Amino acid sequence: MKAPAWAHAPLEVSGNEAGGKLTGLYEIWHDKSGDSVLADAQQVYTNGGFHPLESAGSTGLRPGAFWSHFTLRNNESQSVKLHIEYVDHQLVGLQAFAREFASSKPYRQVGNLSIYSPFKSRQIEHNRFVFEIIVPALSTQELMVKFDSGELGVVFPSMRIWKPETLQRNSKGEISVLAFLFGGYFLMAIFAFVGAITVKEKILYFYSLYCASKIFVWGTVLGYTHQYLMTDHFHWSYASLSSAVAILTGLIFARTFLDTRCYTPKLDYLLQLMMVNGGFLLLCALLELKALSQVSMIIALLSYPLIVPIALVRWRQGDNAAAVFALGWTTLVLGLLLQAMRDLGYVVHSPLNYYWPPLASYVEMLAIMVAVGLMVKRLRLQKDRAEKKYLQQLEVSKVDLEHLVQLRTRELEAAKARAEHEARTDPLTGIYNRRSFFEESRPLIKLALRKHIPLGVLMLDIDHFKSINDIYGHSIGDQALRATARVIAQHVRDMDVFGRIGGEEFALLVSADELGAITIAKRVHGDIAKIIINSSQGPVQFTASIGVACLQGESDILELLQRADSALYMAKRSGRNRVIEYSAEGVGA
Repeated sequence: MKAPAWAHAPLEVSGNEAGGKLTGLYEIWHDKSGDSVLADAQQVYTNGGFHPLESAGSTGLRPGAFWSHFTLRNNESQSVKLHIEYVDHQLVGLQAFAREFASSKPYRQVGNLSIYSPFKSRQIEHNRFVFEIIVPALSTQELMVKFDSGELGVVFPSMRIWKPETLQRNSKGEISVLAFLFGGYFLMAIFAFVGAITVKEKILYFYSLYCASKIFVWGTVLGYTHQYLMTDHFHWSYASLSSAVAILTGLIFARTFLDTRCYTPKLDYLLQLMMVNGGFLLLCALLELKALSQVSMIIALLSYPLIVPIALVRWRQGDNAAAVFALGWTTLVLGLLLQAMRDLGYVVHSPLNYYWPPLASYVEMLAIMVAVGLMVKRLRLQKDRAEKKYLQQLEVSKVDLEHLVQLRTRELEAAKARAEHEARTDPLTGIYNRRSFFEESRPLIKLALRKHIPLGVLMLDIDHFKSINDIYGHSIGDQALRATARVIAQHVRDMDVFGRIGGEEFALLVSADELGAITIAKRVHGDIAKIIINSSQGPVQFTASIGVACLQGESDILELLQRADSALYMAKRSGRNRVIEYSAEGVGA
C-alpha cells in the first residue's frame, strides 16, 4: 500500500537522538467522540482527513482524542532503538502503532499507556508516557499514535525522539532539579511550622500548609505521584484535587496575609468568591466531573492575577511586606500564564516553559517567605516600640502610678472587706447572719467541750411580729428588728456569738453556766420590753419570748439550738413574753 501523494516526508533518525527532534504536526486528525480505533484512523488517513495542526503545538482545550501520523527513516546500516516521549503530562491515554512504510502489512501495537493502569505496567519507567520502537537499518517505519484527553483536555501531538540512554540521563537530571525544588518546599514548610510554634503567629501555619500543598500539586501534575506513591490506582482527578487544594490554601494564605477582611473589605468579597470557586473545583474533583473541573480550573487561573492589585492596594496603605508579596505572586501568575498560553497553542512547547510554572511557584514561595519575614519583623518592631513607649511613660509617671496602685489596692481591700462583711452579716441589723452564726459557733462549742467551759444559747422571737408589720407597716417592723438587735448586742461579750437566724428570730451563744444564761436572758427580756418606736399611729412597744438551753455532754450547735427552740416553743405556748429554760425533764421559767 502506497502513501498518499500529500503525505509528509519521513523524519530521519539515528542512534544518537537527544530529544531535540520532534515528530511532526503535519498529519493530525481530531476524533471528537474519542471512540475511534486504528481502523477508523486508517480510513480517515486514506481519505485525506489528516491535516496540519494550526497552533504552535497544542490542540487547545478540546474533548475527545487526536491521531497523529508520521514516518521515521533510518539511513544507517544498523537498526536503531528509539524512545518516543510524550512531551507533557495532561494525557489520559496513548496508543501507538507501527509498520513498514507503504506496506500492506497490518500495524503492530508498540505502545499502550494509560494513567489508570498500574505504573509498573509501563514498558519504559518514566513519569511521562514513553514507548519504544526499533527502526531497522535502511528502512522507514510508519506510525499512528492516538492521544486520548478524555472528556475535555489538552493534547500535544508532537513527541520527542530519544536514544534510550540519553533519555535516562535526561530524566535523572530532571528528577535532580525537581528534588531540589521539592526539598526547598519541604524545608520552607518545616521552618514555617517550627516558627509558627515558636513565635505563635498563625500566618506561619498558613504559609507552612501552602508550601506543603505545592509538593502535592506539582508532584501530581508532573506525574511523580503516580510513579512513586499511587502506583496502582491513579486517576486523572488527583491532578484536579491537588490543584484545588493548592488554590484554596493559596487564597486562604493570601487573604490572611493581606488582611483584606480588615483593610480592604470590598476586595475581600472578591477573594471569597475565588475561594468558593476553589471549593467547587475540589468538589468536582471528588465527584470526578472532568469537564466542570476544567472549567473551574480555568476560572481559578484567570482570577489568580487579581491577587496582585489587591496586594498593591495594601502596599499603598503602608504595608511594605505586601509589595514583596505582590512580586512573588506576579512570578507565579507569569508562570501560570505561560502554561496557559502553551496549553492553548499560542506558545511552542519547550522544556523551559514546561518547567517554568513549578520554578515560578518556587520563586513565589521564596518571595512570600521574605514577605512573611518582613511582616513578622514589622509586628516585632511595633511590639518593641510599644514596649519602649510604655517603659518611657512608666518612668515619667512612676510616682503617680504607684499612688494610683496604692489607692486602687486600698479600694480593693475595702471592697473585699465590705464583700466579706456583707456575706457574713445580716444586711438589716448588721449582726451575724444564719450561716455566720453557725460557722462562729462550732469552734466555740468544740473548745468548750474540750476544756469543759459552760455554754448557753438563747433563742429569741419577737412576740406578734406579724401584727406589727400588718398594723404599722414593714418599715416599723424593720425598726423593731434593728432596735432588738441593738438591745441584745449590749449584752454580748467578746466570746459570745450573736446572730439573726430567721425573720424575727435571734440566737445568742454565751459563755455562761445555767444560772448565768438565765440571768442574761431575763435582762435581755426586760430591755426589749422597754423599747419604744414612734410611728404615725403612735408609739409602738413589743415583748419577746426567749428559750434557753445549756451545753450538756457531747453536743453540737444544731442540738443546742433545737433544745433552745423547744424552750422557745413552750414560752410561746404558755402565753409569750417570758423566758423558759430547757431541761431533760421538761421546761421551767
